[in-house]
Amino acid sequence: MTTRILVTGSHGMLGTDLMELLKSDSAVRAAGADIGEVDITDAVSVEECLELEQPDIVVNCAAYTNVDGSESQEGTARAVNALGPELLARACEARKIRLVHVSTDYVFDGRKTAPYLPDDEPCPLGVYGRSKLAGERAVAVNCSNHLIVRTAWLYGAHGPNFVTTVLRLARERDCLRVVSDQVGSPTFAKDLARLLRALALTDAVGITHATNTGSCAWYEFALEIVGLAGLDTPVQPISTAQYPTPARRPANSVLDCSRTDLLTGIERRHWRDALAEFIDQIERNAAS
Repeated sequence: MTTRILVTGSHGMLGTDLMELLKSDSAVRAAGADIGEVDITDAVSVEECLELEQPDIVVNCAAYTNVDGSESQEGTARAVNALGPELLARACEARKIRLVHVSTDYVFDGRKTAPYLPDDEPCPLGVYGRSKLAGERAVAVNCSNHLIVRTAWLYGAHGPNFVTTVLRLARERDCLRVVSDQVGSPTFAKDLARLLRALALTDAVGITHATNTGSCAWYEFALEIVGLAGLDTPVQPISTAQYPTPARRPANSVLDCSRTDLLTGIERRHWRDALAEFIDQIERNAAS
């Protein structure tokens, strides 16, 4: 029996990788909807999209992910990250559709020293995290068959991200200054897509976490990026206080992913191995 999966936010970094994976799966009939095809902040648009596609599962990858921009664009952040998931959840519940919703490590304040468990109490530091938490709660309240998947430090081939930014700046500047007191788990969108596919096909409900394994500071992440690319640009560690930004960020956002391991049986890659594949992919694309 073919499972019909609709991906919202299908043209984004994660959505693009997930669509590519699903389209190669003979057990799945994948459909994608992005801006121009569905407006998740409009109830009528959501209803029309679900009526057209008739999915068994919706995976919501649509999000406003500009952490600093959210501080000045709170209305946009809340519309996309909170109202949109609520409307999707209501429409999915009415049609008995399973909803898998992607969320973020930024729902936590980073004060915990150990990895965050799915049932740890959220306490976001900024507008972005608050909007994503509101979206989580709306999904949980309005759709009984839901799974919220939190991830962290996402990068990939189909959108701007820390890795490509570091590579560009390392070629433009004599030295890079990168924060060394914020720790998390870099996550390759291609690997997260694989986990999302597996999680979507379970009957699990509630919250789970999904990242690559291992953790590092942004500074260590940048060092690895520069080294794998064969660049010799120096990378200097600095404190968060030395690099002020509009939005506050958690000092520790490492997520405990043991529930995802149990649910999927997939052996998650270490972030260094995933990054090496991505850098190699970038270099091969540049050479072709």
